[in-house]
Amino acid sequence: MVYIVTMREVDLRRIDLNLLVALEALLDEKNVTRAASRLGMSQPAASRALGRLRALFSDALLVDGPGGYVLSARAEEVRPVLRGILAGVREMVEANAFDPATATGRIRLLMPDLQAAVLAPHLLARLGREAPSLDLDIVAPGTDAVEALEQGIADAMVALVDEAPAGIRRRGLYDEKLVTLMRAEHPALARKLTLERFLALEHIVVSVTGVGPAPVDEVLAHIGRTRRVKLRVPNFFAAVEIAARSDLIMTLPSSLARAAANMKRFVSLPPPLDLGSFTMSLVWHARQQDAPRHIWLRRAIVAAAADMSSAIDVGN
Repeated sequence: MVYIVTMREVDLRRIDLNLLVALEALLDEKNVTRAASRLGMSQPAASRALGRLRALFSDALLVDGPGGYVLSARAEEVRPVLRGILAGVREMVEANAFDPATATGRIRLLMPDLQAAVLAPHLLARLGREAPSLDLDIVAPGTDAVEALEQGIADAMVALVDEAPAGIRRRGLYDEKLVTLMRAEHPALARKLTLERFLALEHIVVSVTGVGPAPVDEVLAHIGRTRRVKLRVPNFFAAVEIAARSDLIMTLPSSLARAAANMKRFVSLPPPLDLGSFTMSLVWHARQQDAPRHIWLRRAIVAAAADMSSAIDVGN
C-alpha cells in the first residue's frame, strides 16, 4: 500500500482524542490484538482505528517486520511527541479533578443564621469525614448575594429563593413549617392560642437586614391584621436568649424551634393561622455547574440536609 504525503493544514476538529489514545497503545504494543485488549475494544475496532490513523498521518505507522509489526520512521518521530501531548492532557484533566480527602482551602457559603444553626453542624460532620482539611466560612447573605455567586466570592448559598435570576441554578433542600415558640413558664400557655391572643402578644423577629416584613407579617397583611414586633435581632441565638427570659414570643421554622428547645425550656405551638410551608434551596452560579469541587460541595450540602431531616424524624 502506498501512502501519499501531502502538505496541508490539519483541521483539529477532525482529530478524536480517543484516536490518539489508540495510537499510543498501537505504537507501544506493536500488535493490534494486544492494543485492542489494552484499550478495552474489539480487535476489528482497533484495526479500524489503525486505518483511520494511517489516513490521518499519511503513513503506515506499523509495518511488517521480523516476527510482527515494527514502527515506521514516521511513527518513531511521532511517538515521543504523542507521549508528551497525552501526558499534558492527562495532567490538565487530573488537575481539574477534585479529591475531597486531600483538598485544602476554604469553602464560603452564604446562609442565614437561622439555617446555619441547624444545617451547619451536619455539614461540618460530613466535611470532617470526607474533607478533613477543608475549612468553612458561613456568611449571612446580603443584598449582593447573587453578585457574590457570579464573581466567585461565594461558592454556594442556602436560602429561601422564590425565583432564580438568569445564570443562577437552584435545587430544593428541605421543607419547613413555621411554629410559635415561647418559654415554658409563659402565662399565655394557660389558654388556647387564638389569633386574637397571638396578636395581643409581643413578638421577636430575627432579621439580618432589620428591615422589611417577615413571612408572618405578609400573611397577616393579606387578612388585614398586624402584630406588634417588639424586637428585631440579627441572629437566632440572641432571640433564643431573650425569649427564654421574657414574655416575647417567636414564630420560626420548626427545625429551629427544636434546636431552641434543646438549649432552653420552650414550648412550641402551631400558629393560630395558616402560614403554609416553604422550601429552603441550594443556590449556585451556572459557571460552577460542572466544576468537580462544586459538584462535590453541592452533594455534601444535599447529604447534610438529608442527615438533618433524618435527625429531626428520629427526634419526633
